[in-house]
Amino acid sequence: MAGAPACAQPARGPAAEAGGGVVRSEAAAFRVVPFAEGLEHPWGAAFLPDGRMLVTERPGRLRLVGRDGRVSAPLSGVPPVAAAGQGGLLDIQLAPDFADTREVYLCQAARVSGGNLTRLVRARLSADAAALEAVRPLLDATPAQDGNGHYGCRIAFGRDGKLHMTTGDRQRDSGRAQEMGDLAGKLLRLERDGSPAAGNPFLGRAGVRPEIYASGIRSPQGLALNPATGTLWEVEMGPRGGDEINLVRAGANYGWPLVGHGRAYSGAQIHEAASGPGLQDPLRHWTPSISPSGAAFYTGDAFPGWRGNLFLATLSSQGLLRLTVEGDRVTGEERLLWGERRLRHVAQGPDGLLYLLTDESRGRVLRLEPAAP
Repeated sequence: MAGAPACAQPARGPAAEAGGGVVRSEAAAFRVVPFAEGLEHPWGAAFLPDGRMLVTERPGRLRLVGRDGRVSAPLSGVPPVAAAGQGGLLDIQLAPDFADTREVYLCQAARVSGGNLTRLVRARLSADAAALEAVRPLLDATPAQDGNGHYGCRIAFGRDGKLHMTTGDRQRDSGRAQEMGDLAGKLLRLERDGSPAAGNPFLGRAGVRPEIYASGIRSPQGLALNPATGTLWEVEMGPRGGDEINLVRAGANYGWPLVGHGRAYSGAQIHEAASGPGLQDPLRHWTPSISPSGAAFYTGDAFPGWRGNLFLATLSSQGLLRLTVEGDRVTGEERLLWGERRLRHVAQGPDGLLYLLTDESRGRVLRLEPAAP
């Protein structure tokens, strides 16, 4: 297993300088413009074809944000969630054929007999975009357990139309990430009805859940498709250090909690080594922690210098991380808006602008707009 690049410090130092409302980065100049407000801990976002945006709120509400930034009343029909700690209504994605089917997929924390778990739900957005209809739970990441941490819950569709979903290790028993009869701490690859996807690496193997595509994952809150290569990139938080970006490969084991670069929150050692035989190294890792959450590759025209870059919303470092990418390699990074606000997610709109969700009780959607250099 080849050694992963050590990233205790940024490859390039903090480069953004704010002046007169303009932020100057290495490859673009922009303004941070308030776009929508009145959201309680917004978590996931999906743009409709007409430019309006569906936004989840962790306590269990789904809102429609208009092109003018107006926030709707909560949509009806949203299923109940386990809204405590890190749990609640989390990610949302449109089906690839949404224009025809109006199908949406939601990921949430759910309370069942035996505790809480990560759940995938499919629904149809009503014609007036005021309600969810035909709501159907598709998959529970069993077994359930008590506790309200590390649900994972990001969703992404691959080029083949298969649905990918992350699940966290649920925090109290990190060893679940290595248990192959357990759906916690995994990357799942599914058909759109929630069944195991054709071609999954463990189909038919005794004692292994057929939904599993990759394992050994801790707290994965970012998942993005690289438009240049068609590969999926998974982003996860380590404990005290050891945050990672991983290139998703069929059957790969990313090592948690056997290996890694972080320590326990107490400062105690967790791992005997940073890597090991048969375990996949991250593309990049961070110590101290930056707590990466939502992720998006930029493909728009508004910021030509950012095209092909990967953006990560960060929580503990309270900023936006820009990564330069060549193929499936990370070649550098730039820290933007660092130390300003907790960011849960970053998404590209159909207008080619970037939208940021702030992780606050009075949460907002912020928009990055080009500015004269």
